[in-house]
Amino acid sequence: MRSIRDLLPLIVGAAVVVVLAVLPLLNLSIPGILPGATYTPGSLALMSLCMVFAALALSYNLMLGTAGLLSFGHALYFGAGAYGLGIVLQAAQLPLVPAVFAALLGGIVIAVVTGAVAMRVSGIPFAMVTLAFAQAGSVLVRRNQAVTGGEEGLSLNTAGVPDWLVGVINTRNLYWVSLAVVVVVYLIVLWVDRSRLGHLAAAARENDLRVRVLGLQPNRAKLIVFVIAGLCASLAGIAYLLLQSGTQPSAVGADLTITVLVMVVLGGVGFRWGAIVGGVVYTILDQRLTVLARADAIHQLPDILRVPLSEPLFILGVLFILVVMFLPGGIAGTVDGWVRRRRGRAVPDTGIAALEQSDTAGVVAR
Repeated sequence: MRSIRDLLPLIVGAAVVVVLAVLPLLNLSIPGILPGATYTPGSLALMSLCMVFAALALSYNLMLGTAGLLSFGHALYFGAGAYGLGIVLQAAQLPLVPAVFAALLGGIVIAVVTGAVAMRVSGIPFAMVTLAFAQAGSVLVRRNQAVTGGEEGLSLNTAGVPDWLVGVINTRNLYWVSLAVVVVVYLIVLWVDRSRLGHLAAAARENDLRVRVLGLQPNRAKLIVFVIAGLCASLAGIAYLLLQSGTQPSAVGADLTITVLVMVVLGGVGFRWGAIVGGVVYTILDQRLTVLARADAIHQLPDILRVPLSEPLFILGVLFILVVMFLPGGIAGTVDGWVRRRRGRAVPDTGIAALEQSDTAGVVAR
């Protein structure tokens, strides 16, 4: 029974991926959420965007939830993937696969350099340093008209992109690519969380001094987690460029990082599936509330109601405040707490406890 219970998350996850994979082949409608049936380009584009931001939220949750690193510049690596692929396709005229690897390599290099500098401080100073890097990247993107397209953004050069990934007619294929990106990012995050690296980063998040007393190097572990999170964000940026057939300077700005932070907090910090749910819920609300704000029923309301309801960010802000006040653990944290109370289970060992257990197991094995 215990082995079956341990395999249950894997079985459920595989079933969810299979269901999502066959959605483009079905004629399902979800009024109020999707603009049409699941096989239509509009619905596929919205679901693909949800998956891209779910992958980005997963990468941010790896930093914040696992290593406890509050970054205000995570969008820099998302933009590095998007702009990196676009620039390589435009300048080097490489095929898509080599261009993707080149963009990922660029994202890793940027993450290593900025992470190594930012790791010299911690807490709020760390967040401010990452914000400074993101703002510098945003300025470079906006002022480099010849390379990045400046304020108008960078269009996707389709010469090196396979025909089955270009155009509205191939939205279904782009949907499957976005789904594959989410699965890959999830597996990477899962591997890090369950590895000794993840235990060390979580232990440093709880008590950095105690980890140092044990003779370990928490800063190195945090830097590796930081770089892996940057790599995952770059992969999400690549999927975003292919899906949108271009990118804009907002993909590098600090506003996107704040948005991703809201996604993670909404879903539940420290929960992988919570980051996915937060990314999906926020993206759908952002898209559908924009449509609602343009509805005739909203414009006919008195000014005291029409003005706030016509601003999607206002509604999202109110929702975020309500979640923080009444669901401090986010969606996943609330559900997890309720399930544990129902089953009478304790919180599992994480951080220092898990690290010490893995160290003890290693000693016994040797």
